[in-house]
Amino acid sequence: MDAIAKAWSRAVRTALRTALRTALPGPWRFWTVVREAGGALLLGALAILIDVASQECLWPVTGLATAVLFLLRRGLPSTVLLLAAVAAGWGAGPLPLLAFAGWSAGARVKRVGVLAGSFAGAFLLMTVTGALKDAGSAPVKLMIGFSLGGFLLLAVLPALWGRYRAQRRALLDAMRERNEQLLRERTMVAHQARLRERHRIAQDMHDSLGHQLALISVHSGALEVDRTLTGRQREAVGVLRLAAVTAMRELREVVGVLHDESTAAAPAPVGGPAGGGARTGGLEGIGKLVESSRAAGTPVSFGEDGERRPPAANVGHAAYRIVQEALTNAHKHAPGAPITVALRYEPDALVVEVANPPAPVPVGVAAGAGPAPVSGGQGLTGLRERARLVGGMVHAGPTVEAGFRIAAVLPYEGAGGDPAAPGAGGEEESWVLDTLPPVDGGPGVRRRRSPAIGCAVGGVVVLLTVLGLLVWGVVAFIGAANDATVERSLYDSIQEGTPEAEVVSRLPVGNGFFTKDYEGSGPTPPEGSSCRYFLSGDTTGAGREDAVARFCFKDGVLVEKQHYLGRF
Repeated sequence: MDAIAKAWSRAVRTALRTALRTALPGPWRFWTVVREAGGALLLGALAILIDVASQECLWPVTGLATAVLFLLRRGLPSTVLLLAAVAAGWGAGPLPLLAFAGWSAGARVKRVGVLAGSFAGAFLLMTVTGALKDAGSAPVKLMIGFSLGGFLLLAVLPALWGRYRAQRRALLDAMRERNEQLLRERTMVAHQARLRERHRIAQDMHDSLGHQLALISVHSGALEVDRTLTGRQREAVGVLRLAAVTAMRELREVVGVLHDESTAAAPAPVGGPAGGGARTGGLEGIGKLVESSRAAGTPVSFGEDGERRPPAANVGHAAYRIVQEALTNAHKHAPGAPITVALRYEPDALVVEVANPPAPVPVGVAAGAGPAPVSGGQGLTGLRERARLVGGMVHAGPTVEAGFRIAAVLPYEGAGGDPAAPGAGGEEESWVLDTLPPVDGGPGVRRRRSPAIGCAVGGVVVLLTVLGLLVWGVVAFIGAANDATVERSLYDSIQEGTPEAEVVSRLPVGNGFFTKDYEGSGPTPPEGSSCRYFLSGDTTGAGREDAVARFCFKDGVLVEKQHYLGRF
């Protein structure tokens, strides 16, 4: 039992804390407490003053309820709106609270359906409450019209203003967040562009300088075995060869560092620029690569098969780099071995193939002797990336004769950016940044419709509706006053003893809203008679007095008529 009681007590405390946080949401800073407490006291005192002036007997309850509802309007806007409408329909004291409740509901209720339902229910409750309190004192149409006009003016108009302020604040916050996000994206894209440019530089250094250093090393190796050189000359050539090998090793270390630092960079955007620097070769440059390798003493055969078709510039450059890297690898790993370079023009793609058998072993030298060739491990990876950027593919691997073969299939039109398109790295960065929408919300950003337009239209509609209801109310009020007024000439023309039906047909229909305060006033009516009261149209008393005309009937005959000053 103790466990059940503790669990029940804990559940009650949790429910009370949740309800309190919902009804009085924070944060409750110092100025928030001052504002809420001051507003509650001010509205409560104002409600008491209005009720006292209106001679309402429930003014203490009205003041306390107004203060409490003002404090709850932030957490329970719809509920407070409904209760404030009921209170405003019963008395005039809570009318200022209705304006604050409408403001809070318009600003804090996010769903339009819930907001519209809350205001429709509040208007219905306000109208029904007012009709129940003042039943029979005024025409129903007049009561509904005045209730609708007051509700639109005191509740709907503040709600529109509150909703405009809330939507404007939300829009500014969203624009501020979007601006910060775009700035972050611009910074990130610029960083990626710099990394891609660094990667491109590393790749070009690897392809071009590495190839030239490999040729220097091959030339030096060929001179070392030249029998016409003296020992001193052969020693100098050896130093030159070692310097070329050392330079190649250091170059690959630098290229590896640059490549490692740029691995986080995204691939160049499809269809856009992807690097800078002047173009160093295409299909026309492959012949020069072959000639330079032949000049180094390496037998290189070059052939073309198929109907020659000019590929796109980026495809031609990719083919040039593939042949350059393949020749460099052959010079390093198979020095002296014959190399075969072939270009085949297929109907839908260019096929580039470079193959070489294993390196010949000099007489008197053991297989595998000598320094291992320098390799950074980036060459084939770079070739595959170049082929991928133009929509192609690269296959590299050993042959059955223990040699090596590199083959690439490249589409003529290409599918991506040119790995070595003309332009500086800054141009690439600018191109990438231009693909983003402007930070200031320019033409690249779809402009959101300002909340001021809808709220302004709603405010104009409300004001026009209130103005129309006011005009209609004035006209209806004048008509109702005429229905309750008997002109002096008509009063004098009606004589006592006239049948009741004839008198009633000549009198206006009457209106209790204007005459209820005078019923039972004046001289004592004849015993057993029933009287009808009207305002007189000839004279009006001073202050709280009006001229009243009274007609008393008994047994179907007018037995008395009186004209006197009635006090209300």
